[in-house]
Amino acid sequence: MDRNGANANGARERYEVQEHDVLVIGAGGAGLRAAVAAADNGLSVGIVTKSLLGKAHTVMAEGGIAAALGNVDSEDGWQTHFMDTMKSGKFINDWQMAEIFAKEAPQRVYELEQWGALFNRTDRGGISQRPFGAHTYRRLCHVGDRTGLELIRTMQEKVLTTESKVYMETTVTKLFKKDGRVVGALAYTRESGKFIYIKAKAVVMATGGWGRIFEVTSNSWEGTGDGVVLSYDAGADLVDMEMMQFHPTGMVWPPGVRGLLVTEGVRGEGGLLKNAEGERYMERYDPQRMELSSRDVVARANYTEVQEGRGTEHGGVALDITHLGYDNIIKKLPTMHEQFLKLADIDIAREPMEVFPTVHYTMGGVKVDPETCASSVPGLYAAGEVAGGLHGANRLGGNSLSDLLVFGRRAGEGASAYVLESTHSAGTDEREVETEIGRVLLPFENKAGTESPYLIQQELQSVMMEHANLMRTEDSLKEGLGKVLGLKDRLEGLRVQGSRLFNPGWHTAQDVRYLVQISEIILRTALERKERRGAQWRLDYDGPDEELGRVNFIVSKDGQGEIGIEPREIPPMPEHLSELFREKVVDSAGGERRGAESQF
Repeated sequence: MDRNGANANGARERYEVQEHDVLVIGAGGAGLRAAVAAADNGLSVGIVTKSLLGKAHTVMAEGGIAAALGNVDSEDGWQTHFMDTMKSGKFINDWQMAEIFAKEAPQRVYELEQWGALFNRTDRGGISQRPFGAHTYRRLCHVGDRTGLELIRTMQEKVLTTESKVYMETTVTKLFKKDGRVVGALAYTRESGKFIYIKAKAVVMATGGWGRIFEVTSNSWEGTGDGVVLSYDAGADLVDMEMMQFHPTGMVWPPGVRGLLVTEGVRGEGGLLKNAEGERYMERYDPQRMELSSRDVVARANYTEVQEGRGTEHGGVALDITHLGYDNIIKKLPTMHEQFLKLADIDIAREPMEVFPTVHYTMGGVKVDPETCASSVPGLYAAGEVAGGLHGANRLGGNSLSDLLVFGRRAGEGASAYVLESTHSAGTDEREVETEIGRVLLPFENKAGTESPYLIQQELQSVMMEHANLMRTEDSLKEGLGKVLGLKDRLEGLRVQGSRLFNPGWHTAQDVRYLVQISEIILRTALERKERRGAQWRLDYDGPDEELGRVNFIVSKDGQGEIGIEPREIPPMPEHLSELFREKVVDSAGGERRGAESQF
């Protein structure tokens, strides 16, 4: 169905109208799993993806899916996985989400296998599991080093067996509300620039993260934080937005591939980190776990080695897996071998890789109910990287893929239950649609505008690299905030030229608004958390603060439409969970310990 809306000049702008029970925004692992759940409930499902189906950032999670199957280490169980997740998150995680997650992850992995995923196998024919940083046991179910790709392949084929409608290369610009409920969205096709007004009784947000606010990142071009800002603008609460994960190992050379992910699977298979002096330095930072320490610890160690003058030729550290041998590397790390050979002319079976921390993931996001993944706005659900709570101050490697499956399913089920129990109709006043169309087209009509969206994005990335990197201080964060606010003022002067057909400048003009908003939120919340905890490492404080260890920082729009931040106390953990941390654990040397973590 076509309708007419007004553009900025008052001319009529045609737009298409579609309607679904559930609209899923994002086609990564979480979005596809949510879509399957909703379709299985007999609902009409629409899936909007900014890119192509199968091109989600999920494919960058290469090392494996964390789940306590116990196929390799039979003593593993959900309790240990829960404790590892909480300890890595420095106990500001949502413990209820972590419990649900640890208990349900094995079911979701076996379900994925039943749907056709082809995992590496143990000698007995079970799903193979490899070690990963800060996991007590070998827990990562993997497909070589292409696990995320296999997850997306399997889920894509599963979605295609449903009647879900997929809108590829389509960007959502706004969520509409009626009587306080989310009732639809406006989107446009990136190919033609045509608008689509999608009515929906519920929306599942599954758009991933926002690594593109940084200059050096493993994230592809899609990671601009559309979903978290769309949710925030609709009134949703956000949580832990100060927590950005720097993956310890990204490529550093050649410059064109700087930041490209080097999977933690390399260290899981025995890769050794060494500085330019040939020293295996992790013993100084975490002598117990060495290279398999948590990501925040290893990232700071790599960063420190370079900052203190012990870096390699191109400003990184050496990651050596040569002792594994060519045959084992090809079997277990084929993607890494191909990646370095083709992009850096390095055979990792013969010489070390050069690596350095790269922005990889965000622990914060939309605050959701652990059971249903409902946000604070009726009708809006969120799952995957765009949702916060599960990972706390630092995510364990491999937890992201099981997160997608566990909470993607729960978001789809939660949205379905909401729709099936509701009597409200989808859709909003068409004048709102017309107003949003005019706003989106404004950069074409802004004749007095002189600002390039590309240049603003580049400047923003430089600001965040300088002021919100691995190590932070109050003075630097305040300086960065001032610069971001200056960029925010310049957004009104955005100007793009040409037609709406395949116009990357226009697309960037949409993206940069999200990036600037997220950056402001990150800097403001980082100023509030005055301590060293996980990914929030304040050099102007000596360590973790006991009081701040009991709160999350919640972000929401205040009455004037400005950013409001409040500390919210974390509910006490119930006895059946808290007692797990009081039990003594026997370490590999036979001694008793309580699982103490490095405070580096």
